[in-house]
Amino acid sequence: MSAPADIDVRPITEAEHPEWLRAVRAGFLREPVVPAAEREARRRQFEPGRFIGAFEGDRCVATFRSFAQEVTAVGGELVPADAISAVTVAATHRRRGLLTRMMSQDLAAAKERGDVLATLIAAEYRIYGRYGFGPATSGTEWTIDVPRTGLDPRGPDLDGGRIDLVDPDDVRKIGPELHDRMRRATPGAISRDEWYWQLNTGAVRPDPSWTEPFHAVYRAPDGTVEGLLAYEVDDKWADTMQPSNTASVRSMIASTPAAERALWHYLCSIDWVMQVKSGWRAPDDLLPHLLPNPPAARITMHADWLWVRVLDVVRALEARTYAGEGALVLEVVDGSGMTGGRYRLDASPDGASCTATTRSADLTLDVRELATLWLGDESAVRLAALGRVREERAGAGREADALLRTSRRPWCPDMF
Repeated sequence: MSAPADIDVRPITEAEHPEWLRAVRAGFLREPVVPAAEREARRRQFEPGRFIGAFEGDRCVATFRSFAQEVTAVGGELVPADAISAVTVAATHRRRGLLTRMMSQDLAAAKERGDVLATLIAAEYRIYGRYGFGPATSGTEWTIDVPRTGLDPRGPDLDGGRIDLVDPDDVRKIGPELHDRMRRATPGAISRDEWYWQLNTGAVRPDPSWTEPFHAVYRAPDGTVEGLLAYEVDDKWADTMQPSNTASVRSMIASTPAAERALWHYLCSIDWVMQVKSGWRAPDDLLPHLLPNPPAARITMHADWLWVRVLDVVRALEARTYAGEGALVLEVVDGSGMTGGRYRLDASPDGASCTATTRSADLTLDVRELATLWLGDESAVRLAALGRVREERAGAGREADALLRTSRRPWCPDMF
């Protein structure tokens, strides 16, 4: 067994990218042979300094990648973030501090660049709290029993709007602008770059098992694109030759409730489709209540989703909006030394200021709990009951909830 000092943790070169990619595949329990098409497609993502590997000799035994991202704060401001992905450590090299070394390098670089946050989607819940990350959004999947919905099987009443099936080229043209409108109104949503649209429309195909989905667009009566849906349908029939097909949503974005209603009704009215899987949606999604019989949609999966790590407390708290007015002094504990300190937040619907202070704290919390509260989905009172936030002044938890919590729950529609 090699000592940790014998393993070199550093940004990789472009020439080392194929070996790094092999290690990523192995870490996610995929065949550690990289097909040529995937190698070429993934090479287009390479960015010097943002791909880190741990090397024992010439062999990569741990991987880490980050890239630029924007996260929508409460109120719509787009906050610069360091998005973390492709994190693996070989089963043969666990418990040697490799993830800590890679994470430390990346977060230090992100803070130096001026990123306000770091983000990730955790494959394992227990890992990332020790690096200051906290779960900030969750996702829910519903399965719809179509015959029980009570919807008219002839299709939605579009009231002057329309739904069209479109080609991938059309999606790449209309999708980015629609997504930009949607994300600015959705706390927790993240940016989508050109690679996203190419990857999700088949313009690049690193996965040899890629299949083309159906793409449907909803247009309002004035012609404005308000909804975009990508879905696939299996081909299953019962022994009596009765259809038993399932439509599975790959992605749905909508800028209005009317678009959501129309697209869900459209899916439930497709001939031979008996079941619809919603894909990841917000935990308070409108979906069940868009059906005449809401119990026809049952929750089949619910889990944490976007995790956040605050790198700049002042900018993070000043970036978001607040429904009420008040002041709080927060003692933020950060074992890494990156963001710890005592901060006074003065907030109102007109704006907020956050400054370092020596005043007595109202709440004491770890930076990971601050991340959990930042998007408004968690309760300081609840965290205090769990022993994860300490009230230094009676009633401070309720005051924090009045300032920080949001009327709709935050949501991140994307995996990265």
